[in-house]
This record gives sequence, C-alpha cells and structure tokens, in this order.
Amino acid sequence: MRILGIDPGLQTTGFGIIDCQGAQLRYVASGTIRTTRTPGVTLGDLPARLKILFQGIGEIVQQYQPTQAAVEIVFVNVNPQSTLLLGQARGAALTALVSHDLPVAEYTALQMKKAITGNGRAAKAQIQAMVQHMLQLPGLPGPDAADALGLAITHAHAAPMLQRLGSVSPLQRRQHAMLKGGRAY
Repeated sequence: MRILGIDPGLQTTGFGIIDCQGAQLRYVASGTIRTTRTPGVTLGDLPARLKILFQGIGEIVQQYQPTQAAVEIVFVNVNPQSTLLLGQARGAALTALVSHDLPVAEYTALQMKKAITGNGRAAKAQIQAMVQHMLQLPGLPGPDAADALGLAITHAHAAPMLQRLGSVSPLQRRQHAMLKGGRAY
C-alpha cells in the first residue's frame, strides 16, 4: 500500500509518501507545494493559488502512484477568515485526490499527533523527530512535510483496523444537513 499524506495550507501544503507492507514502513518522498513564490501570482489571487495546489497534488499523484490518501481535517481557529481560506485549500487538495480516484481518509491534527508521539498536544519539533525516527530518515523533514508524513503513518496504522471493521459491518458515511435527505461526505 502506498499512502500519500497531505497537510493542507494556502501558502504551504505539505505532502509525504510512504510505502506500507504489514507493519513495515518505508519513506518514498516528501516536500511542500508553495503558492506564495510563484511568478505572476499575488497573495490576493486565491483562484490561481488554489489551481497551483490542485495541479501540484495531481502531479504528485501521477508521479508516485499512491493507492490511498490521508488528509488533515481543518480546525476552526480564532480568525474565521483564515479558517475559510484553509478550508478552500483543503477542498482543492481533496478534489485533486478524488479526481484521481484515490480513497481519502481524514484525521485531525490531534489524532495524528497522538498516533505519532503519544501526545495530542505535541509540538512540531516532536513530530519532526518522531517521523525521522520512525522512517529512519537521515535528517529532519520540514514541519509541513513531517505533518504530511505523520498523516500517512497514522493512516498506515489505522487502515487495517478500518478495513476489518468494514468487512464485519458496512461503514456508514455520515449524513450532513437535511437538504432533501442529507448529503453524504
């Protein structure tokens, strides 16, 4: 199983790819997609920045051929405008993944931190160090790439259990809103 982890952000989106065979994890690639240093794209040009994210993730999927993806769930922070912008970046990432027919799992930052460090309030440096240790990397990955790799590792550990649960009883997608029977997501 090859897993692509995505840590969405409007300025910097982290990605990390691992191979998982049983309990064995192997690092494949990681990095960031930046939307702030692109010639001709200004900070206020939201559609162009979302396009960069969409196309960048699409290129990563084509190059590395992951079989599954894990994306961080957006948290609501103090500034509602920032939350909305982050949600749009996350939407561009999700759309890129599903347009390539990848199954997508979603985890909160707290779930990922707990799975990687054992502490849901772990600092970025702790996540970087644990990801480096777990994947036997020669150096620390960048903070956004480490979060993305952490999401991939979290999914590698959770996916077998979720598959077993799904084989016993069909997993139900949650229904959202009450618009003509609700909307599955």
